[in-house]
Amino acid sequence: MGAVVGAIAFFVGMIIAVICGAVPDWRDSGVVVLILVILGIVVGVFNITGKEIIPFLIAAIALVVVGIAGEPFSALDEVKFLKGLGEALDSIVSLVAVFMVPAAVINAVRVVVELARPGEAG
Repeated sequence: MGAVVGAIAFFVGMIIAVICGAVPDWRDSGVVVLILVILGIVVGVFNITGKEIIPFLIAAIALVVVGIAGEPFSALDEVKFLKGLGEALDSIVSLVAVFMVPAAVINAVRVVVELARPGEAG
């Protein structure tokens, strides 16, 4: 049941990040950020298995770095027929980063706890 909840939360979170990043009036909404954080927590708790933690953390780091890198797509707005596309892509990537951070933190803590456990002697 938890895997299904996690999968649904992941799908919904990605859809919300894309749609809200593309709609100018929704880009800076605190409600959207709160929803994405809650969904990110659900994904972090229910959707990542032990075998998936390290690949997930690597992917999450890449997404978060791009998401906080400033405005990597803003140069697209300088092209006349692409006006607004760069800002929309920047917002989408930023909201995806907001969504991924809680899941990454939860799973990073899992890894740290696992590493801190005493190993078997002998």
